[in-house]
Amino acid sequence: MDTSSLPSNYNVNRRTSVSAESLAPSSADDTNWRAPSYPKTAEQQSRLRAAVSHNFLFSHLDDDSSAQVLAALQERKVPAKDVRVIVQGDAGDYFYVVERGSFDIYVSSSGHVEPGPEGMGNKVASSGPGTSFGELALMYNAPRAATVVSTEPSILWQLDRVTFRRILMDSAFQRRRMYESFLEEVPLLSSLTAYERSKIADALETTKYPDNTPIIKEGDVGDRFYLLESGEAKAIKRGVNGAVKLYKKGDYFGELALLDDKPRAASVVSKGEGCKVAWLGKDGFQRLLGSVEGVLRRDDPRQTSR
Repeated sequence: MDTSSLPSNYNVNRRTSVSAESLAPSSADDTNWRAPSYPKTAEQQSRLRAAVSHNFLFSHLDDDSSAQVLAALQERKVPAKDVRVIVQGDAGDYFYVVERGSFDIYVSSSGHVEPGPEGMGNKVASSGPGTSFGELALMYNAPRAATVVSTEPSILWQLDRVTFRRILMDSAFQRRRMYESFLEEVPLLSSLTAYERSKIADALETTKYPDNTPIIKEGDVGDRFYLLESGEAKAIKRGVNGAVKLYKKGDYFGELALLDDKPRAASVVSKGEGCKVAWLGKDGFQRLLGSVEGVLRRDDPRQTSR
């Protein structure tokens, strides 16, 4: 493809080294820093708000921070398919939100793109409207962890690395790190890459349950997958005395109803001093945990506690 037809910011004059920099989002001593602001039409503002409305990194911002970030985002049009917006191993300079179009995400085991048609590695995910990518390199001041390639003409909104670290990381950094640390300890997810676990961390929601409170109910339609973050829970079935299964930190439940589109086979209730669960909705479960479906199905489906 003739690169002269592409936007100037795509892999042209990209930073080629990663300098030493604190992980702390606001550690830099620069009291004069101001977020950039790019003029937008009312129509652009409306499209942008719709694009970020369900994005994890934006959901916890206060009104002032949200206004700053929206002003600092720049529209970038990807004119064709097969444009490499991000290349694994490169230094990170922008965070991207997808407004329109789609992108495939590839990870190479070597840590960078190799020569040849298979050089980008294995496809691990896709990214569509309302999703985002590019944050890992900016959060951890590390090389790009994946290659992101357009599958059709698309529209992105990009945020520069300094603004990303100054604003978005203040609200998202601790939450992301907490969930990533937790997910690393879950045996089910041990086969996933760090990139895949990071996307699950972004999508997780947390709910606390006092002692003896139902989390799922036998016979209900399954719409969530659960990971026990702390505390204990038990599975019970109608007509069976006592608990049929106990759950501790790192255990999971609720997957069979989602895999087989069947009603819940048992109830799960908090116990002891209660528990805290992290959960994925059905769409997130299917999108993010497809690569471990074989592990989930390998577990005996006759374990009716799930």
